[in-house]
Formats: sequence, structure tokens, C-alpha cells
Amino acid sequence: MSVEDAAETAQESASGQDTSDGSAPKLRVENVTKQFGRIIAVDDVTLDIQEGEIFALVGDNGAGKSTLMNVLSGVHAPTKGTIYKDGREVHFSNPSDARANGIETVYQDLALMDDLDIATNIFMGQFPRRGIGPLSIIDWEETYARSEEIMMERLGRDVDIKTEVEFFSGGQRQLVAVGRALAFDPDVIILDEPTSALSVDATRLVQNTLDKLAEDGITIVIVSHNIESVLAHADRIGVLYQGNLVDIKQPEETDLEELNELMTTGTLNAGLLDDD
Repeated sequence: MSVEDAAETAQESASGQDTSDGSAPKLRVENVTKQFGRIIAVDDVTLDIQEGEIFALVGDNGAGKSTLMNVLSGVHAPTKGTIYKDGREVHFSNPSDARANGIETVYQDLALMDDLDIATNIFMGQFPRRGIGPLSIIDWEETYARSEEIMMERLGRDVDIKTEVEFFSGGQRQLVAVGRALAFDPDVIILDEPTSALSVDATRLVQNTLDKLAEDGITIVIVSHNIESVLAHADRIGVLYQGNLVDIKQPEETDLEELNELMTTGTLNAGLLDDD
């Protein structure tokens, strides 16, 4: 099977508009292309992502997964195609537009300030305030109360929210970044390489937290190189190759070798000649 045939088959399997209960998917990418000059980074991708699903997007370097993530997060507008949220067509000209539509992104660098505590990192630039207009001041009591609710109740982590993040492990820092995303009350969170360079224990901490969020109805999109992690954790895995969506796999129906082959060749049994 050629890469083009594989991509067409993947698009067909990913293009169902409705879920089993008749509702629209949480996110739908329909015939989306993103082009930079002569370079086509994402080529005519159609994909549905369901509510409460942990969907992993994998691919080799240059496959287009980061570009597609940036289209969903409002960093790039698609050259062609349409994005739907809960069945409604949406247009993002910047990340604030995506945020206004309930989509938050946690990037790999996390962008945390080490010398500040958890609560300040969560609400930096969006502090609760009291007072009116130019006379308003930061409401620190509300800031710490809301931070505690996010970390302890929504993420299930009993931590001292007044602790500076420089004292945290990689996994704990990732959770602070997720907590910052939750401060905007999203129903979709996109994570860029959330378990990159983490220890086994830290990876498990992040995975358990994402499982809890998905159980609470938040849709999780993971962009990752860590195939072993997504096999153990994702509900479905979409594979990109040279800008094409070439397959969507259920973790229980695939394995590391098969996903690596799709990522590096764009199809399975690429070395075999077709019978015809």
C-alpha cells in the first residue's frame, strides 16, 4: 500500500462526524492543509477527537504533528480546511481565540518561573483581583484558594501551593503547567511531549493525572515521540508521515514495531511489492 493509499484509508476511518450517542466530536479537523511557502507541513488531514478521549498524535521529526498542534492551538491558521469544536465551525487567529473556545496548550518548555510559587505560576498574568479599575489589587487569598482547588481537587495532588517550583521534580512541574491550563477552565488540553525526559515515576504521575482529567470529561491531545508511553496510555493513536495522516490505531491492536514502521515509511510492509 502506498503512502497516499494509507493516508486515504486513515482519513476515512477518522472522518465520522458523530459519536455513538449521536453527538458531534469534541474536535474535528476537516481537510486541513498548512503550507509555508512551497513546503506543505500538513496535507489534507481529516480527524475526529472525541470528548473525554486521550488521543495521541505521533510521527517522526518533520511529520507535521507540531504544525497540526499549532493549528489547533491558534498559533497557525490553516491554509485550507476547517476546524470544528462541538460541531460548530471555529476560526483561530491567535492562541487567545483557541482559549476562548476552551482549548489550552501546554508546551514542552512549560514556561514556569522557578523562583515563584505554584499559585503565582498558575495565575501569572491572570490574577484574581479585588477593587475597581486602576485601583484594583491582586486578591491573594482568592489566588491561593483557587490554586489549591486546582491542584488538590482537580489534579488530586496534595502539595503546598506556596512552594517555589524550582524544588519540584519534572513530573510535578508538568502538573503545575497543567494546573495553569486548568485555570482557564478548558474542555480540551493539548500537551506537547508531556513525558519527555521524565523518569519512570514522573511519567506515571503525569499519566495518572491525565487519566483523571479524561475521566472528568476533559479531552486530552498528546503530541509525542514516546511510543511506549502512548501505547500504554492513549485511547487512540494517530500517525503522521510527511504531513499525511497515514493511520489511526487502537493501542491494543498495534505495537511498537508497527508504529515505528508507520512513522518512518508511512505505510506497513513498505518493502514488499504489490501483487499487481
